[in-house]
Amino acid sequence: MSSDTTVITPGRRLGIAQEYEAGAGTYVRNGTIYSSILGTKRISNKEDGAEKPVISVEKSDTKFAIPVIGSEVLARVVRINPRAASVAIMMVGSTPCQEDFQGSIRIQDVRATEKDLVQMINSFHPGDIVRAEVISLGDQRSYYLATTKNEHGVVFAQSADGNAMVPVSWEEMQDTKTGAVEKRKCAKTF
Repeated sequence: MSSDTTVITPGRRLGIAQEYEAGAGTYVRNGTIYSSILGTKRISNKEDGAEKPVISVEKSDTKFAIPVIGSEVLARVVRINPRAASVAIMMVGSTPCQEDFQGSIRIQDVRATEKDLVQMINSFHPGDIVRAEVISLGDQRSYYLATTKNEHGVVFAQSADGNAMVPVSWEEMQDTKTGAVEKRKCAKTF
């Protein structure tokens, strides 16, 4: 029996039905075996007259964070373009993710008001840590996130000089050493 310590999420492709038998925690669709639960992958050798090895997914007792609609997440901005910021979701609530999930903050989801005045370069920069809410499971590549609430936005940023920054208003952060001010969509501090 072999096991893989990688976390398997529901819907993940595990193998093809020509090579494996589908075991517990899996299903077959169009000749491909997929995971139906969250857990770890197990491949058992041919047993009791089985023609092929059995592939299964076993539930794990470890807590795994998976973003769902309405959950609050912490994410790192990876890149920005004029219409959206791409982020890597690191935490869901207070639970760290086993692996980063991809997310996207679209320009219309940055602020609740004056949406036509939003510029992504004045809201986020690569490397910023952002608190946001999951608003949609998005497309196949990423979750859609929003920072429209006052408590959502940039919670940690570094200036162009690499120094830590602190919020001075809801749309500006200041370098703690040089005093330089940069535009951001800041989260309301608690």
